[in-house]
Amino acid sequence: MLSPELCAIYESILIEELQSAMGCTEPIAIAYAGAILRDLLGALPERIDVKLSGNIIKNVKSVIVPATGGMHGIEAAVAAGIISGRYDKRLDLLSCLTPAQQKEISALLESCLIGVSELKSDCTFDLLLIGEGGGHRARVQITGYHTNLRLAERDGEDRLAFYADDTATGAKNATDRSALTVKSIVEFAEHADLTRLLPYLSRQIELNMAIAEEGLKNRYGASIGQLLYRNGTASVKDSARAYAAAGSDARMSGCELPVCILSGSGNQGITASVPVIVYARANNMDEDTLMRALIVSDLITVHQKTGIGCLSAYCGAISAGCGCGAGISYLSGGRYHEIAHTVVNAVAILSGTICDGAKPSCAAKIAMAVEAGFMGFEMAQSGRQFYGGDGIVTKGVENTIRNVGQLARDGMGETDREIIRIMLETN
Repeated sequence: MLSPELCAIYESILIEELQSAMGCTEPIAIAYAGAILRDLLGALPERIDVKLSGNIIKNVKSVIVPATGGMHGIEAAVAAGIISGRYDKRLDLLSCLTPAQQKEISALLESCLIGVSELKSDCTFDLLLIGEGGGHRARVQITGYHTNLRLAERDGEDRLAFYADDTATGAKNATDRSALTVKSIVEFAEHADLTRLLPYLSRQIELNMAIAEEGLKNRYGASIGQLLYRNGTASVKDSARAYAAAGSDARMSGCELPVCILSGSGNQGITASVPVIVYARANNMDEDTLMRALIVSDLITVHQKTGIGCLSAYCGAISAGCGCGAGISYLSGGRYHEIAHTVVNAVAILSGTICDGAKPSCAAKIAMAVEAGFMGFEMAQSGRQFYGGDGIVTKGVENTIRNVGQLARDGMGETDREIIRIMLETN
């Protein structure tokens, strides 16, 4: 049995991770900074300089910002946050916008001079807003992850303490993720007292299934989910892929439904949870088993992403696809041995898939990531596996996960810079 201390760490990680957000999280982070900037100025800004690390530019360039009437891009995200003003809602601040405020967003984009430039930073997630208005000058900086406010300044006066994200549910990454291992994750999932986690896991099911169902009902983006679903005639595996892809279809195209994020990403939150839920319900699994399978999927996803980092050239949906494969293995009676092989198999299939920003094609990548998770599970279930020496696969699941982190964080650094260069040069 795991120690009470380790169980408490795993509970805290899940609570920190499983947060609600409406829209793609990088535009929301910009909007969050914009809302704080407006509050610091005490007026609508007349000029804003927006400085963003390349990975944030990559993830904001093409995605629609919810509640803006179909606007997309960096300027729209800044303006939406300023008009919302609800920095207290953090990643749900766009949910407070009314249809009437869309005109205010458009008016602000006309009246306010907004300049955008790349912020040269050692951190892949780094944004700085410098604004002038009402006779004041303010600066807001978020670094490391989406609500990690590091600077809030008005006319040179430090106001950070007033806005600091110190709530129990907002202090993401406060808990050390290095304690995660596949073996201990499975053991925790089997024996955890679900009392404290139930509200978060229930919200994950409710929010992510709602946006998946919305994506299947209505046309969003390329409608990858509808394509796979085949009007309800798809197999259980293809239905799981379809629901996950449909959630991304809707989310990337501005759907105004919140999702439960994971590793700072709504797409990863959808990918890690929705296929597990669909599979459990299709096989009449009880709620307790489903919750424990979600714990496996969520924590294995986070475990993989810890070595990779918040943003990179490596598509995060692949990590979540491996996680959902592990969760499905758990539902089918698999435990450490089977789940470890599922993860290694799935990692071997699609590692190296690039992240070229948030956009409609993310839904197709999610479908393929879920497919890799299923294939990894089916291989393990039938006694098939990839072995150490097969590419980046090394003996031992933890060693293989470590290799993926090294590949994504270090090896794909130049790939990331080239992706960003191409995207900035492409209209």
